[in-house]
Amino acid sequence: MVLATIGAFYGSNALLLLAALVVEALLGYPDRLHRRIPHPVVWVGRLIGGLDKAWNRGSALMQRWSGIATILILIALPAAVGLALEFTLTGWLGMVLLIVIATTGLAQRSLYLHVREVLLPLKNGDVIEARKALSMIVGRDSDDLDEQAIAAAATESLAESFCDGIVAPAFWFLIAGLPGLVVFKAISTADSQIGHLDARYRHFGWAAARADDVMNFVPARIAGCLICVAAPGGWRIMLRDARKHLSPNAGWSEAAMAGALAVQMGGGASYEGEWIARQTLGDGRRPKPADLAAALTIYVRACLLLWVIVGALIWAL
Repeated sequence: MVLATIGAFYGSNALLLLAALVVEALLGYPDRLHRRIPHPVVWVGRLIGGLDKAWNRGSALMQRWSGIATILILIALPAAVGLALEFTLTGWLGMVLLIVIATTGLAQRSLYLHVREVLLPLKNGDVIEARKALSMIVGRDSDDLDEQAIAAAATESLAESFCDGIVAPAFWFLIAGLPGLVVFKAISTADSQIGHLDARYRHFGWAAARADDVMNFVPARIAGCLICVAAPGGWRIMLRDARKHLSPNAGWSEAAMAGALAVQMGGGASYEGEWIARQTLGDGRRPKPADLAAALTIYVRACLLLWVIVGALIWAL
């Protein structure tokens, strides 16, 4: 009885997840809707901004505890909202609404389109426009990057965001339903907003960064493996270089992509005027625009592989 209940729970989650993945890939979050109803991540960002303004003060110890309290709120509140929606939305109409809500936590289409916006001007030799498009998806300084550096930065961002934007939210939806998905998105947003090592957030953002590391630990390794299967050739580099990354998780998908493309990624980069030394991942030359195009193809294959795996779970459960 218990096993049957567990199987039914995960089978239902897998079915809803597959539908959400397909719908999001086809439609994304429409611009017209975005102008009328801000994306849920925007709401979370405003909450984090308010807590930052109110609590990020005092001694280092006080900031550390305030940051922990912030993360507890970002776990409890989204989880409660997710549970309420799951219990409220029942029947066929409720299932459709759950699928639509789940699509807001996935980023297959938007990530593809944002990276393509970098690739297209690069192909046309418009470095200035490519820099503008790149600044929308990376945190590093992009004003002085040349064509090759732009291609490298976009390729790294694509590989890392494959985990953060697709595999990790899908994993947590499968494990814990809508509450798992919304909690992950809240933690991920907090990490990107306050999980930095600069003077302002070194203590207040510590909990956000650590929570994000924990929630991405398993998904990061799954994402790396999906990239390796999508483009054989990445296994050796992923296993050799993943741990060289400053992040305990980002290196898995980035090293896998570097190996799949037979290029060298990583290395130092400037963030808000501060040079951050980083080790390189992979062997060979630096990525070129053609490699960014190839990375997009690998990305699409990896997304489709994720669909296949979720479909297999539906069949198995």
